[in-house]
Amino acid sequence: MGARGRPKRRIYFERFVSALNDIARCGGLPLPEEARDVWKGLWHREVHHSTAIEGNTLVLKEVAALLDTGRTVGAKQHKEYLEVLGYSKAAAWVYENARTRRDPQEHELLTITEVRETHGRAMADVWAIYPHEDALPGEGPGSFRLHDIHAFGGGMVPPSFPLVPSEVDLWVKEVGSFGERILERMVASADIPLELARIHRRFEFIHPFLDGNGRTGRLLLNLILVRLGWPPAIIFKSERERYLAALDRSDKGDDGRLAELIARAVIRSTHQLLPDIAGPIKLLPLSTLASSELSLAALKQAAARGRLESYIDSDGILRSSKKAVDAYKAERYKRDYPNPKNRSK
Repeated sequence: MGARGRPKRRIYFERFVSALNDIARCGGLPLPEEARDVWKGLWHREVHHSTAIEGNTLVLKEVAALLDTGRTVGAKQHKEYLEVLGYSKAAAWVYENARTRRDPQEHELLTITEVRETHGRAMADVWAIYPHEDALPGEGPGSFRLHDIHAFGGGMVPPSFPLVPSEVDLWVKEVGSFGERILERMVASADIPLELARIHRRFEFIHPFLDGNGRTGRLLLNLILVRLGWPPAIIFKSERERYLAALDRSDKGDDGRLAELIARAVIRSTHQLLPDIAGPIKLLPLSTLASSELSLAALKQAAARGRLESYIDSDGILRSSKKAVDAYKAERYKRDYPNPKNRSK
């Protein structure tokens, strides 16, 4: 364990592998048309947290209302609603495109056209009304920057703008090579989060657009993940400072912190997906079966007392099934609410 009882980074990487294996055991990610509600939940969280990292102040319920009804809730600035709408269109396109289109074994994992398309969809709505004040005519949504960028806070200087097209082309090829390595392995490995961190950091370093690079980079990371059949990595707004610090550390050659954040985000998404896509007898990590009715602590206690059918796998993860949890709930309900006829008078 790390400081204050926190698991060591390698343990998160191993849990990341277990999460991907759990998704595979459940038949893989569902298609959008097979599980609209599942994807909608991820979509809402993705839009809320990613835009919040960039300073948007809409809360999750306001984002959900805007996306579900098209109506604004609250009294936030018009620009913030447009940011959310644009990002939501891009995120929906990423999820639909990643799950319904190409087989990565037969095509590139990602194309430059998709890089441009993702940025264009994310930024079109807000730039139509509130264009970037420094934008030249050729720097609209989906177009590479024609400006040089000042050094980042940590001192890293992005490439000069004439180099951007070739840098993005090289990055796309690196993403393709990563996908080929994954397909060759056929199994997940604990070094994948580090590779994902390098891919994400490299895009943010190139900074190919005048604005919206953070949003676009996170969307593209999820396009890569979902296209490989893995859950998206949704970085929470509460992790903003750690995320930015991790990117800075990655710029200096230490990808560990960023890799851990990505691994933890994928694990979270897996826990949100598994209860909805697994069959009733599929064995799942106990943490994915917890709910407001039965907390993880309550399930662990029931398992320890032998009241919940469970087992510990070779990775040391406590597992059970929805069927077993439902059986425990039924038995627990009987104990908590005895038949009135059996009560002593």
